[in-house]
Amino acid sequence: MMRIGILGCGRIGQVHARSFMRLRDASLVAVADAFPEAAQSLAEQTGAEVRDAQAIIGSKDIDAVILCTPTDTHYDLIHAAAQAGKAIFCEKPVDLSAARIRDCIDVVRTSGVAFMTAFNRRFDPNFANVQARIAEGAIGAVEIVTIQSRDPNPPPISYIKSSGGIFRDMMIHDFDMARFLLGEEPTSVYAVGSALVDSEIGAAGDVDTAAVTLTTAGGKICQISNSRRATYGYDQRIEVHGAKGMLRADNILENTVEQATETGYVRAPAQHFFLERYEAAYLAEITHFVEAVSKGEAPNPSINDGLKAQLLADAAALSLEKGQPVFV
Repeated sequence: MMRIGILGCGRIGQVHARSFMRLRDASLVAVADAFPEAAQSLAEQTGAEVRDAQAIIGSKDIDAVILCTPTDTHYDLIHAAAQAGKAIFCEKPVDLSAARIRDCIDVVRTSGVAFMTAFNRRFDPNFANVQARIAEGAIGAVEIVTIQSRDPNPPPISYIKSSGGIFRDMMIHDFDMARFLLGEEPTSVYAVGSALVDSEIGAAGDVDTAAVTLTTAGGKICQISNSRRATYGYDQRIEVHGAKGMLRADNILENTVEQATETGYVRAPAQHFFLERYEAAYLAEITHFVEAVSKGEAPNPSINDGLKAQLLADAAALSLEKGQPVFV
């Protein structure tokens, strides 16, 4: 039985807590949050104790910590947890600085603890099925990957200002998915972007509409488009074209009912946002983490995957600034 402590009891901490409640091989022992009310609420829902973060990290009855705190707290918590010998599951991004992620890699390696970066989309049943079929050779050699990711609404400006920008906050998931599907490391990044959804996002120094082209050394191409607005729900689609065919994973709709009348065909909108869309993926990634650590295996994606996605995000931000491709 793996004994778990959750640090951060906001939306994603609550999602992971619900996942642990469904597992037979893990027990949620304690939770912590900078806001006592949030920690108390989650503790009442799960039967866990409320402790502060350092107490959880130092507790002998905790085997692994789940980091759901703001990104700027990850660095210190990773160091403390690794030095305490705890397995670590860390929400993305690991840090907004590649240099600081490398410091975290060093302490994780030195301590010998298990570490998993929470790129949950790899565990989406449909996306995972696409990658498995690629690996089986179903469409031959991959040539072009297309990823579309659009949020239903932009986040508050206060969040934008501390997010690190659209490439590090939002598109970082797509950079990991690109690596997951391409099977080769991108070596060139070219980004364009505009503030078309909310002028205040532009005033804050960010963009809300962006497109990136990644190219690998072997010539494979990935096209990624992001928008902070989608009037029809949470838009999450991928397409992979190969030498022998094409694979595609479409949006998951609120229901599968289609209405046909003399005016045409009508279907439901896409599921509203990430909590609904990736519910199965969140459970699958937590299950993988628990199983891997229990078996003494390295969970995947690793902290190195977190670094590689961050390097692509940094390159995209630099490309947008310079208006030219950046080589990774």
